[in-house]
Amino acid sequence: MTKSLKNYLVGGLIFTLLFAAGCSGGKETSQSGKQGGQGTTDSERMQLEVFVPTFTTEPPKPTSPVIEALQDYTDTDIKMIWVPNSNLDDKFNITLSSGDLPHIMYVPSKSPSFVSAVRDGAFWELGPYLQDYPNLSQANEIILNNSSVNGDIYGIYRSRDLGRNGVIIRKDWLENLELEEPKTIEDFYKMLKAFKEEDPDGNGKDDTYGMVVSKYEGPWDVMQTWFGVPNKWGENDKGELEPAFLHENYLEALNFFKKLYDEGLVNEDFAVMDPAQWSDPVVSGKAGVQVNVVDEGHRIQEKIIDADPDNEDPITVIGAVEGPTGLHNLPTSGYSGMLAVSKTKVKTEEELKKVLTFLDKLNDEEAQILAENGIEGKHYEIVDGEMENLTKDDPGLLSELDGLNQMLMYLPEAKSLTPKTTPLRELEEEVKLANEEIVVPNPAEAFISEVYSKKGTQLDNIIQDARIKYIVGQIDESGLDEAVELWKKSGGNDYLEEINKLYKEVNK
Repeated sequence: MTKSLKNYLVGGLIFTLLFAAGCSGGKETSQSGKQGGQGTTDSERMQLEVFVPTFTTEPPKPTSPVIEALQDYTDTDIKMIWVPNSNLDDKFNITLSSGDLPHIMYVPSKSPSFVSAVRDGAFWELGPYLQDYPNLSQANEIILNNSSVNGDIYGIYRSRDLGRNGVIIRKDWLENLELEEPKTIEDFYKMLKAFKEEDPDGNGKDDTYGMVVSKYEGPWDVMQTWFGVPNKWGENDKGELEPAFLHENYLEALNFFKKLYDEGLVNEDFAVMDPAQWSDPVVSGKAGVQVNVVDEGHRIQEKIIDADPDNEDPITVIGAVEGPTGLHNLPTSGYSGMLAVSKTKVKTEEELKKVLTFLDKLNDEEAQILAENGIEGKHYEIVDGEMENLTKDDPGLLSELDGLNQMLMYLPEAKSLTPKTTPLRELEEEVKLANEEIVVPNPAEAFISEVYSKKGTQLDNIIQDARIKYIVGQIDESGLDEAVELWKKSGGNDYLEEINKLYKEVNK
């Protein structure tokens, strides 16, 4: 990885480059059998175990016709290892500890346990091979660097929109209360308060609240940026990097979160709520707001309309609200996890090339459509040039493909079918694009810390637990200070020193 590229990352140009790369036209994908010299396979199919998360209690079974079709297309036998997303980190770490890894393993983004496994030689370094495959070779170099371990590629990233985070709002509730979309943090607070206290659904009952949050930490991270808090790391007035929780506006953000909790504007059980049920209160009309990826908006809307067809336009989305330092939002890293290839099951370079051929073919249009949409005539139809989903009213049919898209990398771009566009879906895309202008870079995104690889989980838990305890009133400001001191003594000071050493080296 060149020094120039690293300077792009740290200098903040990453976002411009990502945007340009995301908007540029992808090359035509090669058809099956034209895999840059890697398309031939043995007469017997290679058996592949694939470890990925599932967000449903009914993931596809081995007899799924969609899995069978993917097997035929890729000339492999696929054994899916489904892991509930709510238990993903634990299962991932247990699997790593066992030493018996599947061929292909979904990896949370550069988690400390993964970095340690890489250093122990558990996974293949893929960088030198990517150029031989028509789809994988078109991966964005900057996102590859973001997902790398010191510049080395140990997983194929799953591409995601950079400006995906935002706010999902019950539009029908806004209209019922004659409220405008919030523009500022104060507007946001007033909206949540009205959603709790002013009977937004008009049923005459005190049975609604403002915003639903689950034990997933993302919404707090997003809303912190509204207050000017950095994205994980920020530069202080000495030109050094410091973690977000040491920023001067961090406490202001936490006091706002605590206010929401104290006034009952957020669900009391947020710290233990299963993320799989996170959207349910918005769908059922208990909560009016969710801070999430904005494309969850149309999924929520479709469920509301299914239950109440007369409610034709119940959801809207916005990117962010303005805080004390302007308009900010939390970006993604351009990817959501990676697909890594283990050396436990894939022992030779010849086997590795077959696995990479499989991963490359998953990026072909036909494979993307299968994994995302299913089989034409069974799971979807094309009517007047538009895709119509046949699974939404048939749970059994949906279970034949639900979650298979967790294998998809969308390289160099998404080629699966999308339903007929709606005003909300168009708005979501507009918000994602507008977010590109206000997302906050993480200047330490590409750095791999030796300290963090060993102590990262412990360090993160100290700060995350303190944030939750402060929000719910179990500790006060002195308790926060104690947590910061514990963080420093538990390896945080060494982590700070190491990150700043890397930062100075890049900026020489």
